[in-house]
Amino acid sequence: MTNEERLELIASHIVDVPDFPKPGVVFKDITPLLAHPQAYRSTIEALIDIAPRGVDVVVGMEARGFVFAAPVALGLGVGFVPVRKPGKLPRDVYTHTFDLEYGQDTLTVHQDAISPGAKVFVVDDVLATGGTIGATAQLIQYLGAELVEVGVVLELGFLSGRDHLTSLGIDRISPVLKV
Repeated sequence: MTNEERLELIASHIVDVPDFPKPGVVFKDITPLLAHPQAYRSTIEALIDIAPRGVDVVVGMEARGFVFAAPVALGLGVGFVPVRKPGKLPRDVYTHTFDLEYGQDTLTVHQDAISPGAKVFVVDDVLATGGTIGATAQLIQYLGAELVEVGVVLELGFLSGRDHLTSLGIDRISPVLKV
């Protein structure tokens, strides 16, 4: 399969859902992608292809980021660290609250999840406004680690999330697909 065919396969399994979770928002539903083994595998392979070499850990955010970040970590032969919503991690955590395109949210990570100085590859499903990735970057900074690259399945360029991340000093962002 050529790279162009792979990208077409991935794109064909992402469905637009208008007015979800509120009127005016077009939600990008990845569940059809996950249900199609070849499309899902192709997505994981594409994320592995864009991953920087020499990373120590892959970080994924709750919940849809988990389904991409964990298999990417396995493919790279490194560990996976989950970033979760409050109350889900049992030990001491760092916490960061941030704005979303349709509200506010909070993320947490165990305080000992990543060693200081570790090189981190962040993987998520969608880059929209950049709030989730920006908050995750802040948590990585609290841990003393280095975010070296962000990989996403889909970048929604019209929401300017890349601009927000660039303003935070995050300029290595690699989407599999961009709309």
